[in-house]
Amino acid sequence: MEIRLHGRGGQGGVTCAKILAACYAREGKHVQTFGDYAGERSGAPVRAYTRVDDAPITNRNKVYRPDHVMVLDRNLLGADTLEGLAPGGILLINTNEPLESFDARYSLFRLATVDATGIARRHAIGTRTVVIVNTTIAGAFARLAGIPLEVLEATYRSLGFLSNFEAAREAYESVRSQPARTDIDLAASAAAAPYRPAPVEPLTEHVASQPTGIRTGSWSSQRPRYVEVLAPCNAWCPAGNDVVGFVQALAKGDIEEASAVLRRTTPLSGTCGRVCPAPCMEGCNRAEYDGALQIRGLERWVSDHTPIRVRPAKAERSLKIAVVGGGPAGIAAAWTLALAGHRATIHERERVLGGLLATGIPSYRLPREVLRRELALLEDLGIEVRAGHALHKEELRRLAKENDAVILATGLQKTRRLDLPGAELPGIEDGLHFLRRVNLEENVRLYGDVVVLGGGNSAMDCARSALRVGVKRVTIAYRRTQTEMPAIREEILEALHEGVELRVLRAPVAFAGETHVVGVDLAEVELGEPDESGRRSPVVTQRITRLPCENVLLALGQSPELGFLPEGWGVHEGRVFELGQPLNVFAAGDLATGDGTVAHAIGSGRRAAGVVMRALGLQVEIFARPERAAAVPASDIRFDHFERRDSAHELHAHGRVADLGFSEVNHGLPDALESHRCFSCGHCTHCDTCLVYCPEGVVRREEQGYALDYTYCKGCGICVHECPRKGMEMTTP
Repeated sequence: MEIRLHGRGGQGGVTCAKILAACYAREGKHVQTFGDYAGERSGAPVRAYTRVDDAPITNRNKVYRPDHVMVLDRNLLGADTLEGLAPGGILLINTNEPLESFDARYSLFRLATVDATGIARRHAIGTRTVVIVNTTIAGAFARLAGIPLEVLEATYRSLGFLSNFEAAREAYESVRSQPARTDIDLAASAAAAPYRPAPVEPLTEHVASQPTGIRTGSWSSQRPRYVEVLAPCNAWCPAGNDVVGFVQALAKGDIEEASAVLRRTTPLSGTCGRVCPAPCMEGCNRAEYDGALQIRGLERWVSDHTPIRVRPAKAERSLKIAVVGGGPAGIAAAWTLALAGHRATIHERERVLGGLLATGIPSYRLPREVLRRELALLEDLGIEVRAGHALHKEELRRLAKENDAVILATGLQKTRRLDLPGAELPGIEDGLHFLRRVNLEENVRLYGDVVVLGGGNSAMDCARSALRVGVKRVTIAYRRTQTEMPAIREEILEALHEGVELRVLRAPVAFAGETHVVGVDLAEVELGEPDESGRRSPVVTQRITRLPCENVLLALGQSPELGFLPEGWGVHEGRVFELGQPLNVFAAGDLATGDGTVAHAIGSGRRAAGVVMRALGLQVEIFARPERAAAVPASDIRFDHFERRDSAHELHAHGRVADLGFSEVNHGLPDALESHRCFSCGHCTHCDTCLVYCPEGVVRREEQGYALDYTYCKGCGICVHECPRKGMEMTTP
């Protein structure tokens, strides 16, 4: 029996022939296998051969009259491919086309098809530029030739290809075939005339190299194309900002465009540029190279240096929506609705808008003028604000009747307390209540030593604010290690720099005092197995010491408070129900998700606005957080194309805390040059790398990007391999 394989350089055709030979050898047959080796590079047509016999094989010629033919690339199917193939022989083609699409001249053979390229790509066999189909299509041939699957598996194990066996198994199970027809005139149905190569001139006749004129695009089994792939910064941003878009606009010097990109998704870029924990920077691929891009600082820089302009769309049908809660989720919901041309009214119980932005974050982190500047945009969009009144239950019912919909964005109103001995002693205060006094009242003072319990941003804000209102010594006690503290890393470091003391692996077990707190009893903590948060759970020991103090601030987190809802109302998956029936009332922000950051609240507010518009019959896109797993990984970035450059540092005020007071400490980036460090992962920047590296010159520059001449593109994949940022991929023609 003789088998001939037709493939292209890089597909592994010769190895495929060897696999088949090894299978038959395992069954006790004599085998012979070899390929055509020459100077062809990736993509050029090649052939390989396998012979099988019960007796030793002495024939050393190529296979001219094969019993079976395997075609590893559908584009190679032609007269020379079928030359000499015996009627009734297997003709196995790597294609995703159905059997019915092949015309009658192939009915002389046992035609079979399998999408080996698609299977191999799903099983990640090869590289992102060259999919290697040999081990996959061998599985399909084994099924057609009656080779048992266990023989194929044993062969793969012996050859070191066992990791590819599942792809071979899928091809084995999915190959489709039809029997050869025997009721037709063989002479009339024979394949086209045999292939006759052009005569080769004697060496002495070669006096000049003439252009071949060969359209080598027919060689390609794959084609490159330009794509946009999700960047990790975009995937990691809970607000849904187009991080790559605004940073690249900034890198081009177009600050107006950078601002416009941000304003499509957030009304609070100046705020987030100061207080966001920056998960986008956590996901930044540059962190794997020389430090994450300072995305938060660039967002702040754009906001601080560009006049903000917004223009609402004109809605065909204007909706009337009430938003209850003026924190970041409520602001984002109203902003999204107003941009779409709808009427939104925000109801806020505090006399100022902003939620915890105004009452819970000190002005040394978020200056009041920055927040006021951004909140002024709401008025520009026609958003009505009714502040200073807490709605009672019947008023909520009335809002639901008077408006097309209501969005509840009331946040986490219930603060956590400690059920410990002495917890009701004077001098123990909720941290958010303390921060509210600091932000809304004048001349707030604390004296003596202060202990702050907690490890989040509110704990850092309490500690640093306490120093600014007269306290000489502040200690933060936290039950895990500093590495596991949920606060923004920079906030922890700045607190320590300002003199805050930190005691980690300590948990409160009691408060000391009779008429006023005089100390906190702290037990040493040992870390056990990971809990639901993924962090090691704290195990409290009996080793206890007392930390003297005159004041304790509790920064232990918050939970939803649903007591404001009318009787019978309940929240489920962002929708409010009454006795099991959905109302025109929706939830947003921490009330719906409990995520607890400004960026998460903005994203949730945007989503709630979209859900409301869709529920009221409008065809709008609802924001959904992208899947992080779909983002470009660092392993797909060509670091060698980029110069190493340290990330930019923000400027900070220096001096004694007493002198700094509540003036802003972080002064931001000095310029926007940091934007030039962006890899632009998954997004073409017209860097010309593909054009320079293409060996055939088939890439040409156009005004809006690049064009590829597929007539001469062999599909070698060099452009895709060299693309620094995965702005290209290989696809099946």
